[in-house]
Amino acid sequence: MRHPLSTYRLQIRESFTLDDAAEVTGYLRDLGVSWAYLSPLLEATPGSDHGYDVVDVTRVDPARGGAEGLARFAEAARGEGLGILIDIVPNHMGVSEPRTNAWWWDVLRQGRASAYADSFDIDWEFGGGKVRVPVLGDDLDAVIGEISYDPTPADDAPDGVIRYYDHAFPVAPGTGTDAAASGARDAIVALLDAQNFELRFWQDEAEDLNYRRFFAVTTLAGVRVELPEVFQATHAEILRWVREGLADGLRVDHPDGLVDPGGYLDRLAVALEEAGEGEVGYVLGEKILEHGEALPSWWKTAGTTGYDALAEIDRVLTDPAGEAALDALDARLRADSDLAPLTGWHDLIHDTKRRIADSIQVSEIRRLVRGLPAELREEFGADVLQDALAEILACFPVYRSYLPAGRAHLDAAAGEAEVRRPELGDVIEKLVPVLADTSREVAWRFQQTTGPVMAKGVEDTAFYRYTRLGSLTEVGGDPGEFSLDVAGFHTAQALRHASWPTAMTTLSTHDTKRGEDTRARIAVLAEIPERWAEVLGEFRGIASTGHGPFDNLLWQAIVGAWPASASTAEGLKVYRERLHAYAEKAAREASEVTGWWEQDDAFEERMHAVVDAATGPAAERVRAFVDEISPAGWSNGLSAKLLQIMGPGVPDVYQGSELWEQSLVDPDNRRAVDFAERRRMLASLDAPGAAFPAVDDTGAAKLLVTSRALRLRREHPLEIYRPLEAAGAASDHVVAFDRGGVFAVATRLPHGLAAAGGWRDTVVLLPDVPLIDVLTGRSFTGGPTALADLLAYYPVALLIF
Repeated sequence: MRHPLSTYRLQIRESFTLDDAAEVTGYLRDLGVSWAYLSPLLEATPGSDHGYDVVDVTRVDPARGGAEGLARFAEAARGEGLGILIDIVPNHMGVSEPRTNAWWWDVLRQGRASAYADSFDIDWEFGGGKVRVPVLGDDLDAVIGEISYDPTPADDAPDGVIRYYDHAFPVAPGTGTDAAASGARDAIVALLDAQNFELRFWQDEAEDLNYRRFFAVTTLAGVRVELPEVFQATHAEILRWVREGLADGLRVDHPDGLVDPGGYLDRLAVALEEAGEGEVGYVLGEKILEHGEALPSWWKTAGTTGYDALAEIDRVLTDPAGEAALDALDARLRADSDLAPLTGWHDLIHDTKRRIADSIQVSEIRRLVRGLPAELREEFGADVLQDALAEILACFPVYRSYLPAGRAHLDAAAGEAEVRRPELGDVIEKLVPVLADTSREVAWRFQQTTGPVMAKGVEDTAFYRYTRLGSLTEVGGDPGEFSLDVAGFHTAQALRHASWPTAMTTLSTHDTKRGEDTRARIAVLAEIPERWAEVLGEFRGIASTGHGPFDNLLWQAIVGAWPASASTAEGLKVYRERLHAYAEKAAREASEVTGWWEQDDAFEERMHAVVDAATGPAAERVRAFVDEISPAGWSNGLSAKLLQIMGPGVPDVYQGSELWEQSLVDPDNRRAVDFAERRRMLASLDAPGAAFPAVDDTGAAKLLVTSRALRLRREHPLEIYRPLEAAGAASDHVVAFDRGGVFAVATRLPHGLAAAGGWRDTVVLLPDVPLIDVLTGRSFTGGPTALADLLAYYPVALLIF
């Protein structure tokens, strides 16, 4: 199997098309990249910046460059020696604008008679033969006067359309009437009754939807790729890319949403082998592993997209000594805000997952109830069964199981559920054998439901409530695991090298809650928890939401993402706008005081006042603290980048992150990248006689580390992973390893290192041969090497024979 040595993620969209991407292929080659890694390319909802809302599986999105653009990009990439990895979305399609999705439009028009009726995961019986579409601003009776019928025929709507503001829906064959066209209320009601869809209040999506969604996103409808004909139809264009040499590998988005991820990957592997004329395709699965969980070994994939590696790297750079003090600070903040103390991460996520199960996932759980054996429904009733299923889902320890494997996860969840809810013991005991029986559809559907409850309950709720150290609340991470010692880090890397050597590793993605260097700076707070408590108290005295833990989250984000551009009035204005968007999303996701469905205006006013104060009257004070912790944050950022690129797996550089990546949650992390500036800076670093760049706000030092590490990885096979030993007073502050004649050395816990007097007598034990640091060009004799000398210029070193 051909696989990349490294990748570089590019977000392809209308403002950065495939032709724009072709223009940067030379830069990617110069940077040292092995493969370009493209976001989804199939036609998406108009205006989509991310591409995961595919509306047409038969063609490359014209807005992103179309088929011709992909061909031109591929030609440019091949000319620069780059492979191509493309993101695909098999689980769902976009339906927010029905007319742009011909399949969905036809289903709405013809119902079960549509050729695409089985392509979407719709419970037709529950909907009374209709698709329930939750778009109305209120119940139908209240808004009926705002709905109209336009009888004008069109190719895709011979009988006209029904309109509700910007929404348009096709009229079923033979159901249009002159009376409805006149706008008469009774005629509109009768017309609606005759359709193959049912317009519903948008809040009904939580309880009464009858099609499977992506998580809780009603505008992304689940697709049944388990059906051979649907697989073939949804993958024909993708396989053409492989067959015609336009793609070398695929990144599969959210395989956990599929009925049978392993079976899907089997089918994909066969199809790719046929398209590639016998060559086994490189496939990655976007799979989030819980702490200690292993990727299914039978999956035909090179591995995950790397969140597990991200968690390991972040934690080896986090000071365990700060945990108790940050916990104590959190307890004080909660007490000051009249909030109950946290009893632990596990209890918190149980409660947030249960909240999701009882709200935005109710329609999915009710579908599970409907799929249970009739005798169970008769014995216990729908409400009790729904309660028991929700409790098991809230206790489920991983994103999903893959029966028959993973039965232990189901048993563990049931056991915990019985402890928490002993009155449900009898029903839980009878549910488990049914949920474990893979001959039943409900067992497969249950496995598809655990993931959405986990994702929405943990990533999108608990991560915004568990605020003691924001750098740990990251996708794929367990904030309950505060840190990882050096020995544990080496064990994890050795396991990856042995088991999944071509899996992707990452530090930033379009899904991360904070960019890698935002987290790197926030991690410094674990080294100075008392100082942070003092500064946070000062900041809260300037502006506060009145909710201590949320203040902690928000002020951490403010100092962690504070950019160099904030030194100018215009830069500060732009940052203020970014922070307002982040604060709103964070508060509503946490859904403790305010939320997406119902806002607390007073709280949100105070929240926005914090942002205004931080970027206004208090800006100089905030900047002073940022200056205080930035050097240690930069050190963490450089160490993380070196550990990722030189460690086992295939490192991905998220677009733009070769300089400081100080974004916040999406869409902030999809901002435009100035490739011209990066190209200029790289050329400057490569110029003969160029001076070593300083470790400063420009990010030039990170570009140096990234480019030199990527190039070295491209030029030298990294065949082993062997920890290097350090000795001396500060030996706990170094992480070093040998990749087979290539040696990476990185600093950890830099603030504590400086406070203790630096490296002093500490040495790293290297082979007794002449070595060169490719970052500085300096020579070393090998053997026990003083870290004070080796790391005199940078907190990292990259050595070769």
